[in-house]
Amino acid sequence: MDTPLEKCRICVTGGAGFVGTPLCRILETKGAKDIFVPRSRDYDLTDRDTVKRMYDDAKPDVVIHLAARVGGIGANRDNPGMFFYVNMAMGLHLMEEARIRGVRKFVQVGTICAYPKHTPVPFREEELWNGYPEETNAPYGIAKKSLLVMAQSYRAQYGLNAIYLLPVNLYGPGDNFDLNTSHVIPALIRKCAEAKKRGDEKIVAWGTGQASREFLYVEDCAEAIALAAQHYDKPDPVNVGIGQEWKIRDVLEMIADEVGFQGRIEWDLSKPDGQPRRCLDVSRAEKEFGFRAQTGVKQGLKMTVEWYMENMQASVPRDIG
Repeated sequence: MDTPLEKCRICVTGGAGFVGTPLCRILETKGAKDIFVPRSRDYDLTDRDTVKRMYDDAKPDVVIHLAARVGGIGANRDNPGMFFYVNMAMGLHLMEEARIRGVRKFVQVGTICAYPKHTPVPFREEELWNGYPEETNAPYGIAKKSLLVMAQSYRAQYGLNAIYLLPVNLYGPGDNFDLNTSHVIPALIRKCAEAKKRGDEKIVAWGTGQASREFLYVEDCAEAIALAAQHYDKPDPVNVGIGQEWKIRDVLEMIADEVGFQGRIEWDLSKPDGQPRRCLDVSRAEKEFGFRAQTGVKQGLKMTVEWYMENMQASVPRDIG
């Protein structure tokens, strides 16, 4: 059954963040008139009493849970306990309170990091439990995957209309460009841009460059979440991506060309590659709620580099992974 967003009060956690900002804009274009965005300075979503207060203030019919503590390989490796606790606690309290209050729909945004390390490509949703995630981001991935179990359990026992989405690696304007916490594309854009500005002869990138990733432009991800909030009502998780993979080495060459960095690229083999390959089967999203990504990687990289070059400073840490 479709959810009439124009008649619902919608709470978007992480709504002022990287994905949340375009999502709120897209929800408005789809008729939503009443959107509540809790800010982290006002609501600590890891605390149950604060989550109750947020629900008192928001009075939501629909909750879209985007807020997360995320980062690249280095940040995950350095903060496994914190990444597990924060992401688990937020989802746990938010979904439980949604059940108690009879929320009409709960949209849990998960992560591609939940998939097993050696998942056959393309990743199909049925493979989600066939192994352990890549070690460097396993605590984050498992915390998020536990929320899938919670969503399915609450649907089965309490009738909560909870759905679960699995976005692939995201990038785009407004991303987090902090080299200590960012994901691969923003980190490489910043490295290339700063190296060009300084006149460096080389940049050093992590790993071998042979690992592959699928990259989804942030506006496309926001569109997918909005469509699912409107049209999807099943317990099965849904991949959200573009269905194409790129080697990190090739992506870096495209970024260097877009930035105008002409120095050489060295690969630090002492650093991890992370998961060997990532590419999704995205057929379920198209079948169930009509989503198909519109922005190719070359076009998306061009727009992201242009945004970064115009702003030339790190954005605030983003609220979704």
